[in-house]
Amino acid sequence: MILAAGLSRRMGQAKLLLPIHGEPVIRLTAESALAGGLDPVIVVVGSERQQLVAALAGLPVQVAVNDHPESGQASSIRAGVAALPPGTEAALIVLGDQPSLPPEVIPALVAALERTGQAIAAPRYRDGRGNPVLFTRATFPELLAIAGDQGARSVVERDPGRVALVSFDQDMPQDLDTPEDYEWLRSRPQTR
Repeated sequence: MILAAGLSRRMGQAKLLLPIHGEPVIRLTAESALAGGLDPVIVVVGSERQQLVAALAGLPVQVAVNDHPESGQASSIRAGVAALPPGTEAALIVLGDQPSLPPEVIPALVAALERTGQAIAAPRYRDGRGNPVLFTRATFPELLAIAGDQGARSVVERDPGRVALVSFDQDMPQDLDTPEDYEWLRSRPQTR
């Protein structure tokens, strides 16, 4: 599930609709998730629903609506979990504002979860733990119970023994929170 219902307070404008190399940020993020072999890909949208859906036109994604994005990231996670099809065994939470996710991350997290049998698989980059994070069905009740704007961090930190950490010898993918972040992402070479 791609979290795309944020209010972009620090950016001051709809950051997921900003273009990078001619494509909206949300489209680049969705293409990364699809390239990682995820199915279905659910994009959780909020107040910019129509514009985000238009930016995703033609991609095989589903849309879930967070009617209360002002309640924080947890409300988007709850909306995404509620939209999962019955029988879903695991869900990857992807931040909508990370359009430069390296292609090897998603398959490595899936492989780690399958190999270890842990409840959660999370990436560890050179500069620390980051996103996206893969959660098994056993954690869905915890994801549905979180509140506020901390996302799923509390679920990950609740029991470190159930987390498979996957190391990547690279910096954490840049997210888009400020105009400076946007300029940095725009200056990066196109990788597709």
